[in-house]
Amino acid sequence: MRFMTVLALVLSAAAAGGPRSQAQPAKFDIVITGGLVVDGTGTPPRRADVGIKGGRVEAIGKIAAGDGADRIDATGLVVAPGFIDVHTHADEIADHPAAANFVRMGVTTIVAGNCGSSALDVGKALAAVKDSGAAVNFATLFGHNTVRRAVMGTVDRAPTIPEMNRMKGLVWKAMTDGAVGFSTGLQYVPGTYSKTFEVMELAHVAGNAGGVYASHMRNEGTALEESVSETIRIGELTGARVQISHLKVDSPNRWGASAKALALIDEARARGVAVEADQYAYTAASSSLGIRFPAWALEGGQSQITARLNDAATWTRIKTEMAALLAERGLSDLSFAVVASYRGDPALNGLSMKQVAGGLQGAETADAQFEAARTMMLAGGASMVYHFMSDDDVQRIMKHPRVGFASDASVLTYGEGAPHPRGYGNNARVLGEYVRTRKVIALEEAIRKMTSLPADHFRFTGRGRLAPGKAADIVVFDPGTVADAATFEKPHAYARGIPHVLVNGVFVVRDGVQTNARPGVPLASSPLAAR
Repeated sequence: MRFMTVLALVLSAAAAGGPRSQAQPAKFDIVITGGLVVDGTGTPPRRADVGIKGGRVEAIGKIAAGDGADRIDATGLVVAPGFIDVHTHADEIADHPAAANFVRMGVTTIVAGNCGSSALDVGKALAAVKDSGAAVNFATLFGHNTVRRAVMGTVDRAPTIPEMNRMKGLVWKAMTDGAVGFSTGLQYVPGTYSKTFEVMELAHVAGNAGGVYASHMRNEGTALEESVSETIRIGELTGARVQISHLKVDSPNRWGASAKALALIDEARARGVAVEADQYAYTAASSSLGIRFPAWALEGGQSQITARLNDAATWTRIKTEMAALLAERGLSDLSFAVVASYRGDPALNGLSMKQVAGGLQGAETADAQFEAARTMMLAGGASMVYHFMSDDDVQRIMKHPRVGFASDASVLTYGEGAPHPRGYGNNARVLGEYVRTRKVIALEEAIRKMTSLPADHFRFTGRGRLAPGKAADIVVFDPGTVADAATFEKPHAYARGIPHVLVNGVFVVRDGVQTNARPGVPLASSPLAAR
């Protein structure tokens, strides 16, 4: 009888979780409940809970109450993979690790080193990000302009054989150090001085290492088709996967040419070329003031630029050629250009070149605008916003299944300058303006273009999809309110309707407030690089 009484007490204590029983660890770290899961593959949304454990998605489905240590109610919200922005200029992220303008619009992975400009020492740059931590995952391309400048300076000529070999060696080193590919900026000095053969030789090195060839092409308007063809040809002959950067038509007299550019992409893909593109959802671009000057006038650095601008005869020639370049695009002056950031006089930020000319020259004529541009170039140049694109082209490009979304933005300091609003709102603008309001593309297609499409092309294994075993890079947003708040007139405004963002299973935005977490990691796609 005594034995039976003791046994009953032991069993009773065990059933009640008595003092000798040990608490079982939570099955999940975080559970996001009741959301509409859009998994990044383009398949229709489904209602499900998402369980996260150890920085990865553990389960998707019905998760019983009490199985998660931290539960987020996502009723009425979309739960999607974190957005991947493959065209940024966030090369200084180690110095600005919060990357608020990116994470606040749902971006969890960025690729820097675009348009031919990157760190020269990729290994050192990735190590700095690893040491400092960042709110987003970070990858970088290796820039053609960077390597050409390091080996040849800014001279307008072809490389010698020893110079070419040195550049190849630097590209190979960058790939082994973790670069995800090779980028060009063929409208910028010194890349604009290169011929196709040079670019092909260097892209071949990156392609052999498993990298992407990403190109800001030579021309995005008057010679759009020729530039697309050159970019595709480089990929076709080297075997490198091709990323056409910020595909657009930037010449009013060529509006509509996007149809021809997209047809070239389709034809190339039919031949087996792995070519894709990205775009931002705006009808204005952003670049340097120098891009409006003839390339020969920018050779040799600031001292030689200054000498040319200060020589009366040379300046007359430059102005004549500037006017001709504009006329080729269907433009008569620089009034389409707005100052984004000018260190020489920040009071000019946000003004059009017509307004700048009125202030600096006392006139608003085309000649006065050129003179104002000369003054600004003598002071080191400026970053500009250029209004010269068509929304019809933007929408046509957006509908193409192999075109993703990328901001072409740097890490922005809130309130500083008058930057392009894409840096705060690109992804949110797609979801709010082009999905919800205009219905240009479906929600699941927009998310595919922001997630699995770039992840697959850049070979970011384990990212870009919401599925068990994948990294828990997740964005939770309200499909009814998500929107870009930044405008050209008031560009400093974070996106709306994105209450939660997680990177590697850690909240970087929670309840609409950015946290101090820095869970991002450096990423590489090259099999040569140590992960």
